[in-house]
Amino acid sequence: MAITIEKVDTGDRKKRAAWRPIALAVIGASVLITTGVGVFATLSASVNNVTPQAVNSGTLELSLSDNGAGFSNQIANLAPGDIVNRFVTLVNSGSLEGKDLTFSVASTGSTALITDGASPATTKALKVSVERCTIAWTPSTGACGGTTTTLLAPTTLAAAASSQNLISGAVDVAEEIYLLIKVELPDQSETTVNGVPPAFTVQGGAVDVTYTFIQSQRVAETTNS
Repeated sequence: MAITIEKVDTGDRKKRAAWRPIALAVIGASVLITTGVGVFATLSASVNNVTPQAVNSGTLELSLSDNGAGFSNQIANLAPGDIVNRFVTLVNSGSLEGKDLTFSVASTGSTALITDGASPATTKALKVSVERCTIAWTPSTGACGGTTTTLLAPTTLAAAASSQNLISGAVDVAEEIYLLIKVELPDQSETTVNGVPPAFTVQGGAVDVTYTFIQSQRVAETTNS
């Protein structure tokens, strides 16, 4: 039996083995590139309104003006039992409806004129009240040619420091609210002896008063059109 032995060149074998990974990598990369192009090559379309839609926000404003002396002139030399009326006009001057008008008073000065205390100083302090007329008041006479409504009964300055509700519900745009603000020193008796007034006296007192009116915005709305 004849046996033939073939000699193989190991150098060629090593060269072929070395190139195989490179060839596989090139083939793999080409597959990824081909696949990638297939994923990102997509169609798209868009549309928009040619004319921009205008959107704007409203304003909530409340203006105050004196009718007659109003709040501009001081109130001087009050005696027990005196009442001083001041007339003002509020206007919802913004573009939004308001609601729930409130009122508060900030006051500094003589304690006896601001708050009622324990006996014998009860019911001594200044009181403020608010009335509304359906038309403008006549300051020279205090007359209302329409219908009056009491919005706040007489309240001490101290008690009026907390928010007092005047109007519940809507306040229309451009609505005018005609108010009478009444300040009174309650009728009371004091006796000054040898030039000395009694304790807790209301005589010679002074206060600085700031009236604040606040309206809220209307209830938020959802509009369909």
